[in-house]
Amino acid sequence: MSATRIDTVADGELSRSLSPRHLSMIAIGGVIGAGLFVGSGQAIKAAGPAVLITYVTTGMLVVLVMRMLGEMSTADPQTGSFSVYAERTFGRWAGFSVGWLYWWFWVVTIGVEATAGAVIVHRWIPGVPQWAWALILMVALTLTNLFSVKSYGEFEFWFAAIKVAAITVFLLLGIAVIVGLFPGTPSPGLTNLTGNGGFAPHGLGPVIAASFVVVFSYFGAEIASVAATETADPVNTVRKAVRSVLWRILIFYVGSIAIVVTLLPYDDASVSKSPYVAVLDKIGLPAAGTIMDAVVLTAVLSCLNSGLYSASRMAFSLSGRGDAPKSWRKISKAGVPQIAVLASTVVGFLTVALNFVVPDEVFSLMLNTSGAIALFVWLAIACAQLRMRRQLERESPERLVLKMWAFPYLTWVAIVAMVLLIVGMVLDDSGRPQALASLGLAVVVIAIGVVRQRRSQTSPSRSK
Repeated sequence: MSATRIDTVADGELSRSLSPRHLSMIAIGGVIGAGLFVGSGQAIKAAGPAVLITYVTTGMLVVLVMRMLGEMSTADPQTGSFSVYAERTFGRWAGFSVGWLYWWFWVVTIGVEATAGAVIVHRWIPGVPQWAWALILMVALTLTNLFSVKSYGEFEFWFAAIKVAAITVFLLLGIAVIVGLFPGTPSPGLTNLTGNGGFAPHGLGPVIAASFVVVFSYFGAEIASVAATETADPVNTVRKAVRSVLWRILIFYVGSIAIVVTLLPYDDASVSKSPYVAVLDKIGLPAAGTIMDAVVLTAVLSCLNSGLYSASRMAFSLSGRGDAPKSWRKISKAGVPQIAVLASTVVGFLTVALNFVVPDEVFSLMLNTSGAIALFVWLAIACAQLRMRRQLERESPERLVLKMWAFPYLTWVAIVAMVLLIVGMVLDDSGRPQALASLGLAVVVIAIGVVRQRRSQTSPSRSK
């Protein structure tokens, strides 16, 4: 298997100014988003304390996916990451499809996160219209990504640091209350875990259904494999990031959710609305709502920042492979694909506008089309790893510096789990609209990719 860097183009190379500390925080921040701070409330309401099972099982799926991606990324670091690996193992149509679907997910997410951030800031400063705040946030982070990759890394470092600090304090306060060390707040013991209908008050069905919500809150961990190519030592940087995924998920996700369901009844109205604020209110922390608003705003801006970075780098990679406009592969003197960044922000700005103009029509459709893409991307990673591992074992076994555990058995376990999740989404009333819209978009993009591949096979080979 060729090790050609097909992301390197004549116009220049991407900057390698991200440091290990940047990537470490990018990897951590990638799995701590608004989905944890806000979206977790709906999962808790649906499944009860047994939602812990959901977070553990889906978290293990993420760990497997990241291990597979880490194996491929350390063997051959690429800006296009899993899109490149899908192309090499299944053909140009696969790389085209995975790359564009991933790009679409993030450009839609950019608009969603800008809107969510604007809602929070508007509550603080209502004199400025909400749409204006969304515009301000979009412009600010667009400029950050245009300036240099180091500025992106610095912003993401501090965003992630704030999120990590917030969850760490939350965990410490929660543990103190649970063991009876926090003054003025009695420990509930195991009452909230075993009372109110038991650990799984609604049975196992809602526990499984909650996976559809939880799985998307984990999406973003893969950003580390994309960003690693802009570090001085991509192989070791990816290896460290992948190995830290397990403890990050166990501590930040499972640990904090365990605190919530232990301290509060799962059916408390405040839990479904904002579980972390509800816990801080119980502890008696002054201005708990404002504090969590600030943390959620940080998570939102982090997601917007990383989404713009990820979308632009995937666009750059697609351009380098002839699957996007050639202008998108041009590199600035600072080593930034500025046109790719701007192309990604155009859709972000459009998404923000549509959210305010037609929130129940076009915007909702766009949001639905991105709903199941996380599972499609993870499935592509697993399938690509299944083939690429065998190619590497035959041709370049020395490049397997980070191997997938129990290959190929755990790879197949992950593939089956993801297929079942997609089928489950289609069968579930709440998940069906997103699943069908996402599948429809995927079919269209794959069809375009297949047509392009067939046409390229009848023309001179494209340059790598």
